[in-house]
Amino acid sequence: MHFSIIFRVLGVLLMLFSLTMLVPVIVSFIYQEGTALVFFEAFLTTIICGCVLWLPTRNADHDLRVRDGFLVTAMFWFVLGVFGALPLWLADSVQISLTDAVFESISGLTTTGATVMVGLDELPRSILFYRQQLQWLGGIGIIVIAVAILPMLGIGGMQLYRAETPGPIKDSKLTPRITSTAKWLFLIYLFMTLGCLLAYWLAGMSLFDAIAHSFSTVSIGGFSTHDLSMGYYDNPAILIIAIFYMCFAGINFALHFYAWRRVTLRPYRQDPEMKFYFTILAIGTVIVVATLGSSATYSWPEALLHGSFQVVSIATTTGFASANFSAWPSFIPFLLLAMAFVGACAGSTGGGMKVIRALLMVKQGIRELQQLVHPHAIIPIKIGNRPVAERVLSAVWGFIAVYIITFIVLTLCLMALQLDFVTAYSATAAALNNLGPGLGQVAAHYASISDPAKWLLCFAMLLGRLEIFTLFVLFTPLFWRK
Repeated sequence: MHFSIIFRVLGVLLMLFSLTMLVPVIVSFIYQEGTALVFFEAFLTTIICGCVLWLPTRNADHDLRVRDGFLVTAMFWFVLGVFGALPLWLADSVQISLTDAVFESISGLTTTGATVMVGLDELPRSILFYRQQLQWLGGIGIIVIAVAILPMLGIGGMQLYRAETPGPIKDSKLTPRITSTAKWLFLIYLFMTLGCLLAYWLAGMSLFDAIAHSFSTVSIGGFSTHDLSMGYYDNPAILIIAIFYMCFAGINFALHFYAWRRVTLRPYRQDPEMKFYFTILAIGTVIVVATLGSSATYSWPEALLHGSFQVVSIATTTGFASANFSAWPSFIPFLLLAMAFVGACAGSTGGGMKVIRALLMVKQGIRELQQLVHPHAIIPIKIGNRPVAERVLSAVWGFIAVYIITFIVLTLCLMALQLDFVTAYSATAAALNNLGPGLGQVAAHYASISDPAKWLLCFAMLLGRLEIFTLFVLFTPLFWRK
């Protein structure tokens, strides 16, 4: 383990992150708010700490190994969450504890969208912009952005890319060079954001709200500048735009890359994961809309609008709300939470276990049934026309097993902290799947739960963002052996 190069990378990344705190300073000046000093103080604190880590190790010339990459990834998301909390903690207009500030910051960076802040409509716009900016940076992955810059500083980035990229297969690159890969990912992400921004603005949002919500839509984050989230606007056009971009952001970014480079829709049409993704969304939408309409919760047109919006929002782990879905009848709230466990596609900005894993789980279940009838048959599992290696299937089942056990343990821990079952179950599901809204006591916000519960949920959010193993591997003795 090369701690010198690890501290060097952390120092550089902290200094880069500190620069993003200057953007809300500009927003503060535009709207003549008194929060500029708060962000400048946070900027100075962060960049100084980054320099303290970087200066003693600036001449370190070791290669960044795979184990170093995992440690940097895990440490940086936690460290970034702590330093990202500074503006929220220092601002007099917010007045929240350090625990709440760290919770809000980690929730933003992991694109979870769980919030402890209420009265959003009355907060300074610079604070609101900063929350949205955290999600936008977290969506693309601050490390994936940084690997486009780190090679210029003499630091390789492939190890970080493997540790950061979501999904069961992490070694594939869109281009031969990791720097070029990161740049293409960022450009796709940027153009998606700009398109979403323009659509929201033309649909009736103010320019500020259009920018803010485009950040949290494309990042599949779910933060809003209003307590009522998307329900604040009461505008069907805005909900339809959100549905489109949430779906689009939930698709593997590799497909966007290939479609863009080759100027064809064929990559979308041929991808089995994307087909299964939209199949899940379609089935969920039919069930929810039928239930809302038949129970007279809404008229049929309203049931179609709100039902489809909420299915896409929760299934992609965005977490926007057009209505209080926790009060919807029958099993619908629990069905929506269950869909969040599947989540979005691998290689997207979404959370959950990822659609590709669910697809492989279904295919292997079908194979087991077939082998009951033909016990000696050799039945390969294929994704498209390509057989899936048994080691990949084994890894997927291992991941799902650890995911479920982690969910059960975290739920029990929250119940031990005096949360009722529905609240503990939904809060764990919302944090581990990077979803945000829950049920029961956390249906609207997380401000009322205890500080230990919030720290536990912060850990769950980091687990979800790093897909369990990247963080858990640090707790194994084998990882630290030479």
